[in-house]
Amino acid sequence: MFSRQRPVFAAICLIACSGMLHAQIVTQEPGLTVSPIIGVVDQTPAELLDLLGRAAKARWRLLFRPPPPTPSTNRCRSALVLGSLIAESYLIWQAGDSQQYRNTNQEMVNYCRTLGLGEKMMPRLMAQGKMAEQEQWKDLQQEIAEGHQELQRLLREMQDEDLALLIDTGMWLRLLEVSSTLIADLPGAESRHLCIGSTTTLQLMRDRFDRISEKKRQGPLLQLVQAALFETQTVWLTKPNELPTAEAVLKTRQQIGDLMQAMWEKEK
Repeated sequence: MFSRQRPVFAAICLIACSGMLHAQIVTQEPGLTVSPIIGVVDQTPAELLDLLGRAAKARWRLLFRPPPPTPSTNRCRSALVLGSLIAESYLIWQAGDSQQYRNTNQEMVNYCRTLGLGEKMMPRLMAQGKMAEQEQWKDLQQEIAEGHQELQRLLREMQDEDLALLIDTGMWLRLLEVSSTLIADLPGAESRHLCIGSTTTLQLMRDRFDRISEKKRQGPLLQLVQAALFETQTVWLTKPNELPTAEAVLKTRQQIGDLMQAMWEKEK
């Protein structure tokens, strides 16, 4: 909708052009090497969607997800879905769809209630819905980011770091579902690196997930998340100095899409 990229995020930096890689230093798994071709500085959700919109001329409304199931009593699942709804808010903001934003906003209220945050988050979420209704899009983009930060702060005050990490994980998984879906439909190789945002983003997702307590990571759904993150990282980081392949993009779309479907299904 609007141009709002940070100056530092001006371009993808290739070693061949500059002699150095402008990317955050990340911890690597044995046998995995970050490709200098697709390594970039970390980006925000809004920045990633901006890049995707320009590369793919995205029709955002076609990417909306249907409403999520009733919030689960499994707090880990509910945190992942809440994170994906934050990503959905960014997506809907790109489309400028007031009614869809308000619908998703109400789902976020429901999930916040399940996590014990309804009373504290409802005023802010209701204010966001009003901003969407009045089409105050420029202000709303910043408000979405600040609301996400407040949610994280409240969970950490409740000493629930695991849920804070899972919300971030759910948000980026949904963003990767959007990016891989868009890039898989594009001809040519020049935009394939955007399938995962950046190798830094992918590594940060893995690092964030690894900080979740081992007990929670042993749950069935989180085992699926862990497997999908590892497999996606392996696909993208084991072939340094090579352009991403169409096969890598399609495999990522399948892996992340299957995982998101599992998250979105009503718990049995």
